[in-house]
Amino acid sequence: MKKASPTQYLPLTHTTFYILLSLTTPLHGYGIMQKVEEMSKGDVKLGPGTLYGALSKLEKQKIIAKTGEDGERRKSYVLTELGKQVVKSEWNRLQYLVEISRQKVESIEVEDL
Repeated sequence: MKKASPTQYLPLTHTTFYILLSLTTPLHGYGIMQKVEEMSKGDVKLGPGTLYGALSKLEKQKIIAKTGEDGERRKSYVLTELGKQVVKSEWNRLQYLVEISRQKVESIEVEDL
């Protein structure tokens, strides 16, 4: 069986990127919602349907995994090794885009409206 390449999951949506960034330590669903809202300074607010749909997909892709002891009511999630590689690959991709576009974007003249 061929090993998954982290780059096959790129580009990530900004919402998925925030979810993965929030899972550098184990969190349950509500904790993820709070962390994403905090990291995005309120720009990204996840509803339960969006969050749990994304978590289910990411778990099937083996990017995240459920954690926690038996008997815990809340399911916590954490990045897998593949998930960590996906986050780093996406960050590198975004850094590259910023670097190669910086000079062009800074040279664009914009008039006040």
